[in-house]
This record gives sequence, structure tokens and C-alpha cells, in this order.
Amino acid sequence: MPLGGRRDFVLVGMIVGGTQLHVGRLDPGNGRAQGGLSDGHGRIAALDGGLVRIFIAGVDGYLGWALAQHLIARGHDVAGADTFFRRQWVEEMGSWSATPIGSMKERLQALKKHCGKELLFWEGDLRNYGFVEKIFRDFQPDAIVHFGECPSAPYSMIDVDHAVFVQTNNITTTFNLLFAVRDIRPDAHLVKLGTMGEYGTPNLEIPEGFFEIEYRGRKDRLPFPRQAGSWYHWSKVHGSNNIMFASKIWNLRATDIMQGVVFGTRIDDMGNDALLLTRLDFDQAFGTAVNRFCCQAVIGHPLTLFGKGYQRRGFLPLRDSMQCLTLSLENPPESGEYRVFNQFEEVYNVTELASKVANAAAALGLDVEARNLENPRKELEDHYYQPEHKHLLRLGYQPTHDVEAEMRIMIEDLMGYRDRIEAKKAVLIPDVWWDGRREKIKFLEPAPDPDGVEAR
Repeated sequence: MPLGGRRDFVLVGMIVGGTQLHVGRLDPGNGRAQGGLSDGHGRIAALDGGLVRIFIAGVDGYLGWALAQHLIARGHDVAGADTFFRRQWVEEMGSWSATPIGSMKERLQALKKHCGKELLFWEGDLRNYGFVEKIFRDFQPDAIVHFGECPSAPYSMIDVDHAVFVQTNNITTTFNLLFAVRDIRPDAHLVKLGTMGEYGTPNLEIPEGFFEIEYRGRKDRLPFPRQAGSWYHWSKVHGSNNIMFASKIWNLRATDIMQGVVFGTRIDDMGNDALLLTRLDFDQAFGTAVNRFCCQAVIGHPLTLFGKGYQRRGFLPLRDSMQCLTLSLENPPESGEYRVFNQFEEVYNVTELASKVANAAAALGLDVEARNLENPRKELEDHYYQPEHKHLLRLGYQPTHDVEAEMRIMIEDLMGYRDRIEAKKAVLIPDVWWDGRREKIKFLEPAPDPDGVEAR
């Protein structure tokens, strides 16, 4: 079941305030919950007092697991749901997380031991509205973070089945959360993870969601045009448009996070317990550029640059992503307001990033080279790119800035898992082409200067 099928759901049993929570299941006949978050007498079990009750859709993923720990450390009551599709998708791509990931039961136990506080968890499919409705009625969230989407451009470009799955999964889960907010928690704040990829690479400065335009003597404030580059990115555009419309007609509060490419293995809240580390993927579909580069550096594999290697994107460390998401949650918009934050630390081209990874690796005694490969994507390889990101800075975002220091931490962590990366190194060379082919891309000649990575 690589693409994901409909599943019943289970609430993992745990103790909250000395009360045993019952296991809940979804009745597949009517889509309604049977059992659930109960103290055995039909009452909702009280949660420990926190600042805000936050529900994370997709809590088992790269960002979700890290954010849950960060928010719990700040005193919030946190709940999450996942159907573990990410684990299945990465396995389908022939890979696994570089950092070993325990079962959810093991992760929850480690989190309770480290934080002294529970993370409520439901296993189930967010495409099933009965499941979403059950969580909202039981947990009554003040804020919802939507990570419950398939986050991969290459995965969406494999074939018709993958394209349709990514679009329907991402759009359906967003709709279900929107209707649950409207019907059950209309004053709650929805934070949806978008992507800077929605904008594409226009030959203009990129504002934060909206811009003022004058055309034939008239002016208006309009959404900035989207020029997405994959079926995945278009699914995110559709989600953004649906949330913007829902906020308008239902008077909802929503923040759309246009996030850049995130990298990193840890945040300070994780401590030294390996079970608290978040996953880190390095395959062609779910391994982002810097994470993939660092895994390649650890095993002596060339850093793989697509085409010319001058593609420019916004990037930010994992700890910065957590800081920005928290600022968004703790500073909600007004009722009826749909706002857009461009979330990144700095803009680099991928050759510059490869150079930084090579420098960080060299400081740890690793010899690294970068090589250019055929580009399987349909994209500009040398282009203007100037996005704005003022809103989060105004809210107090303090960028890390020392990117190479973050990369050194990453590489040090990953050196302990060299054997895991080596065992799956075949996935480091992509074979998914935007034109529909499935064949390994080839290195371009000549090879770069062996003395280092030359940035443009």
C-alpha cells in the first residue's frame, strides 16, 4: 500500500492526570468514532494546564516531531495524529531515515520521560472526516498545525497514480481541517505549512502573499501569482487558495507559511536521547538538498548538483523553523484574517550550499567534492530570486546566521549513522524525471576542481 489507503484509526492508550484513556476506533461503516478520549464515564479527560492546546496533523514527520517537543517544552498542551504514510513513502523509494526512528509507542514513552508531559496521539487518516471530527471534539484545539500532507515534488511526478494521490491527499486533508474548524472550533487558528515553491522563480521580487498592482488606471491588492513547478507544488497552491477563501466566507483565522528548504538533525529540546531525534531522509523524493548533501559527505559520495547548480532558494535550519512556527502560533491573526509569512533564513544557490557543506565536512576531517548531474526537473537553473520575509522578523524572529555551524552539528550526528546511509546509497542518484521517465541521471563532465567546490 505505497500510496496510502483508507484506514481505521486508533488512539494510543496513555495516562493523563492519573486517568487511563480508552482506545478509540473508527467504525468503517459510518465513518464515526466509537470510544475515544474518555475517562470511562463519558467525560473528557482533563489535560494539564498549558498556554494553548495545539493539534499537530502529521506529528510523526520531520517537522511535526520536532515541533511537538518544542511546544511542550514551552508549556503548551500538544496532541498529534499521523497515519505513518511518510514511513511507507520513503520505504517505497528504497530508503529509510538516516537517523533510526522508533515506533510511535517508543517515541511517546521517550518524550514523556524527557519532558514529564504526555503527547496525546491518534493514529489515523486525515482524509476521513469522521476521524478529524473526533479529534476536534475530544481535544478542542486552540490552534492547528497542518503538516499532514505529502511534501514531495519528485514523488508527485512519478506517474498518474502518484500525481492523483498527492493532489487528492493534500487537498482533502486541508478541507477536512477547515470544515472541522468551522463546525467545532471556529475561533481556532489554523497554521498551514505551504512552501516557497508555490511562487516559482519569477523575474520580480516576491512579496509575502499579496501585492499592490495598478492596471489600466485602477489599483488593487491581489494574491501574488503562483508559478508552481510540480504537481505537489500545485496541490499546495490549491490548499492556499482554499484556506484564503474559507477565511473570507467563514471568518476564520489562518496563517499560511511559505517555508523555504529546512535542514538539520536536532533542536535543543531533544536532549541526548536518540529516540527524540527527528527523522532525516536522503532519498530523491523526501531528502531535501542540504540534508542529502550532508549524508553524501558522511560516506564520501560526491555532492550532487542538478544542472548548472545555480538554482536559488530560501533555506533555514530546523531550529529556526521551530522558532518561526512558534512565533506564528503565539501571535495569531484576527478573526477573518488570512495572512502569509515567507519563512526562511537566507537565500543561497545550491552550489553555495554545497561549498558550505564541504567546509563543514572539512572541519571534521572529511574530504568532499561536488559534481554536477543532469537535471531531471523542468526549472530555470540560473535566475533572479528576491523574496521578502519581513513579517516574522517583526514578530521577533532571530535568524541563526551561522549556517556552517549547523551543518557541522548535522554531519557529526550523521557520522554515527554512516552504515545506515551507506546501506541505501543507491537512492542518492535520482531516477524520476519530470517528463515521465524513470532512469538514473548521469554525471556531467568534466568533474569539478578536486580542490574544492567553486561557487559562482
